[in-house]
Amino acid sequence: MKNDFLYIEISNRLGELIKKQVLKPGDRLPSVRNLCQEYGISMNTAKRIFLELEAQSLIESLPQSGYYVCQQPTRRLPLPDISNPSGRVSNKEPEELISRVYANIGNTALTRFSVGVPANELLPLAKLSKELINATRNLTDGGTAYETLQGNEKLRRAIAARSIYWGGNLQHDDLITTAGGMNALSFCIMALAKPGDTIAIESPCYPGTLQLAKSLGLKVLELPTHPTTGIEISALKKVVGKIDLCLLVPNFNTPLGSYMPEENKQAIVELLARHKVPLIEDDIYGDLYFSGHRPGCCKAFDKEGMVLWCSSVSKTLAPGYRVGWVAPGKFKDKILKLKLVHAISAPAITQEAVANFLTSGHYENHLRKFRRILHNNYQQYAACIAAYFPEGTKTSRPQGGLSIWVELDKEINTTELFDLAMKQKISIAPGRMFSLQDQFENCMRLSIGLSWSEDIKRNLKLLGNLAKQIKASR
Repeated sequence: MKNDFLYIEISNRLGELIKKQVLKPGDRLPSVRNLCQEYGISMNTAKRIFLELEAQSLIESLPQSGYYVCQQPTRRLPLPDISNPSGRVSNKEPEELISRVYANIGNTALTRFSVGVPANELLPLAKLSKELINATRNLTDGGTAYETLQGNEKLRRAIAARSIYWGGNLQHDDLITTAGGMNALSFCIMALAKPGDTIAIESPCYPGTLQLAKSLGLKVLELPTHPTTGIEISALKKVVGKIDLCLLVPNFNTPLGSYMPEENKQAIVELLARHKVPLIEDDIYGDLYFSGHRPGCCKAFDKEGMVLWCSSVSKTLAPGYRVGWVAPGKFKDKILKLKLVHAISAPAITQEAVANFLTSGHYENHLRKFRRILHNNYQQYAACIAAYFPEGTKTSRPQGGLSIWVELDKEINTTELFDLAMKQKISIAPGRMFSLQDQFENCMRLSIGLSWSEDIKRNLKLLGNLAKQIKASR
């Protein structure tokens, strides 16, 4: 029997077992490998079966744990479609829309579903304040002196020690500190590319990355991306000979929250290495997994020094501290030269404070609590969207991170929805922001980094009603 028919038959068979509750909510399904052995199928066919069942809202995957029968009592909406960018380089940046949305980044009078950072009340502010005071006391000249070019050694040692959680095995000398995650990405792109070069990215993609690439004169090639597993490797294979570098967020990217399986990460690293294409890995959300264990990184499979691993504490601990870093592999000297020219030094006091926080044990305690809150928020958001949004709505199922992606009926333009919502003091991130192409007009990203409350629930209901109004007016 051909694989296409076989995967449909097996997925239907498993789906019936779930619907009849032979397989009950919370039950663990066989692993991909076990499914291959039981039915005599390939790994790719087995993965298609799980993706099909997940798209039907019958199962859910937990990072590094496996697939389970869904146990949420609320109705689960279908997954958004796999993105389908044109495959052509484009530079149609929605500058005016981005400016309008981010003009409200600090407006606390709004419900800011548009801002992908944790709410202040979810951060350990008192403990951080104490570490700032300690840093001022302990640093030479109270922290007014320049740090070494490579950055605070205590911080680099703490980051290197934590890399064992994702298979990195880094040493402190492998790392360079930066003024936040975007600063790390900027140095990497400047070190690897020149104006006119082509960079491959996910689609949809964080607007800041799109703006950065465009500002540096790069051509942006957007790749088809699955809402659960990340970029389609087959699409990358088709263009790998035409690109100069690649930038990916394998773990819980924004806006989709997708999680790239470990075997996909390895395959991508090996594919790019064969073609001598550097990979910039933005791992800013890697610590925000909802269950299981800390996911691995592409850097763990890097044998040639071609992966530049970037991260920061901006999404987990202190957005305003601007503490980030990069493990640049074979490009270390280039990054150091750029840092010398563009920055000289990263802020000494905040680096020291974060280093102390990481080594004290406070960080892990904070993350455990924060991850539980985010997971609960996602479940609450998903339930509200299923209850209050128009028929035909689809949502991503993030397994970590700070956002949920909502795909509405094609007739609902989320830029129009943004304008209506702002009159109600609600801010969203319209989908058009996340692409340089004319796509995602009916999508939006909602931040789940807010403190859950009845006000949040009420505003999600209001947002759903506004979407229904737009649809009814068509």
